[in-house]
Formats: sequence, C-alpha cells, structure tokens
Amino acid sequence: MRKEYIWEVKAHNTPLLKRSCSHCDSDRFYCSEKFRMNAQKKNIDVWLIYRCIKCDNTYNMTIISRTSPESIKKELFHRFQENNRELAWQYAFSTEIRKKNNVEADFDTIKYEIQYEQLFIENLHSTNEDTLFFKVIYASSFQLKLSTVIRNCLKLSSKQLDRLITMQAITVHGKFLEKKHRVKHEDIVKISCEALK
Repeated sequence: MRKEYIWEVKAHNTPLLKRSCSHCDSDRFYCSEKFRMNAQKKNIDVWLIYRCIKCDNTYNMTIISRTSPESIKKELFHRFQENNRELAWQYAFSTEIRKKNNVEADFDTIKYEIQYEQLFIENLHSTNEDTLFFKVIYASSFQLKLSTVIRNCLKLSSKQLDRLITMQAITVHGKFLEKKHRVKHEDIVKISCEALK
C-alpha cells in the first residue's frame, strides 16, 4: 500500500475586504465573525458583518436575501443565530459570496501555517519507491500557490523547484505542475523520487 503524506494548510485569520470606508480614509474591513438577521413580512435576510479596521464602521455582506425561513435548513438557521464561527469563516473565504456582493478580498493579509511530516531528501536514497504522494488539505481557499507549499514542505530552493518543474517531475491530478497552479482542497501531488535525489 502506498504511503501518502499529508500537507495541511491552516489559515490563522480571515481575509480583509478591500472596500472604501464612508466614515474615514481606510480601505480595509475585517470579518467580525457575527451575523445580522432581519425578518420582513415572510422573508428573511442574513448578512455577515464586517468592520472598518480604523473606525469600526460596519459593512454587511449579504449571505441570504429575501428568503422564506422554511427554505433555510433548521441547523443552518440556528448557526446563524448562534454566530457560529466556523460558518462565518466559511462565508468569509467563499469566492461565490464575494462575487455576489461585488467585493474583493486581500489575501496578502492572511497568516497561515502548513502542518506536515518532515521528509528528508537524503533519506530517499534508501527508498524503493519510484513516486512520492502528497495530499493537500486546504479547507480555507486563499489563492495559495502549490509551488509555495511544495517548497516549504520539502525545504527546496527556488532553483531546485524550477529544475523539478522543467524535468516534469511533479504532477497534480495527472497534469504537470505549472508555477501558477493554485492549491485546491485535496490536491494529490506526485513527485518522482529519482528527480528529488
């Protein structure tokens, strides 16, 4: 049975939103991790509340608009009411929600760590494996390049990584790695052992 190494990318914060504040000269808003709900007649609206990083002015990002309460699952409704942090993060990282609200995220503001099992290249000389397999766990998508993850986890220099890409020694889902490739949740990365040695 093949050995599959896990690379787990964990974000420490949600991305700031690029948005001009109407109360001050700031152009960034942070996620408060709180929801606002409003019922009008038979419909309900749900927003995720953002606040200006300078003056705390609020911006409400639409999550659900003019929807009947019956069409919202009870568990989801309850999580909105409870200001569920995990749910707030899910929406804060959602490309679909940002597009719907016509707002842009500042991914450069995200701090993250990668949890992985240290793999020493010198140990590969004694292995019988032809290929190394890596699975990327990436619950919160923030346009991270896969080449960055590979470099960090295998302690490679830019030059070493460029050589592996040129040799076509790295594949993702059967396609040769390109430097511009963005990480997707559960990406499977295959790297030639021979090329790494």
